[in-house]
Amino acid sequence: MIASSSHIVLIPSYNPGEKVYDTVRSALQYWNPVWVVIDGSTDGSEKILQNMATEYPALKVIYLPENKGKGAAVLQGLHLASAEGYSYVLTMDSDGQHPANLIPDFMAESIKRPNTMILGKPIFDSNAPNIRVQGRKLSNWWANVVTMWAGIGDSLFGFRVYPIEPLRKVMRFQPWMRHFDFDPEAAIRLSWRGVKVHNMPAPVLYFTINEGGVSHFRYLRDNLLLTWMYTRLFIGFVLRLPVLVTRRFLYSSH
Repeated sequence: MIASSSHIVLIPSYNPGEKVYDTVRSALQYWNPVWVVIDGSTDGSEKILQNMATEYPALKVIYLPENKGKGAAVLQGLHLASAEGYSYVLTMDSDGQHPANLIPDFMAESIKRPNTMILGKPIFDSNAPNIRVQGRKLSNWWANVVTMWAGIGDSLFGFRVYPIEPLRKVMRFQPWMRHFDFDPEAAIRLSWRGVKVHNMPAPVLYFTINEGGVSHFRYLRDNLLLTWMYTRLFIGFVLRLPVLVTRRFLYSSH
């Protein structure tokens, strides 16, 4: 386990099912500290995770009594991490889909590339739902349009390292990014602020219900949310276009 004073692993968790315990243990094998933000869970997982925290000194559990969404849970973790002096956060899902063994590699790349987002680019296996694999292509296309192809390899994959202070500033002054829209909007808005992007491949697993898989994705609800998000972001992109073009010109001239 690698102990760090600058980088933490942050796992937002809402009614995650049994996979969360293996997820947390796996993360603890590779990094210290690991924080779990319990976003108003009602499945009993919060009690087991809080008990785990008494066994693992590297584990911190933050309990939010009301479910407010993934982005809201991450933001709470960002505020607390900033107050304790941390500079970067690796976010990962609680359902076992993300590769804990790659935590050290992503953190090392973040240390090598300060003030950069390290974005996971998913490698899908044969169990990945085709509708999810194909659907994200549209989201990725829009993410590249509104950032002028700044390099976002995958807009939706939540296994990534963020610089904490720029992300807190992005989220603090607007009400969005609190739910399923968090991951794509975070990458886009940070790109608008000049935070560079570096992509790294990472396998993603999809578990069936019989394997303990839990999904809170709702096709209609979440696609409507993404449609509204990209509508807002496109308007923001048009308003920022002179700044983005100027920045791109200056970067390319160096």
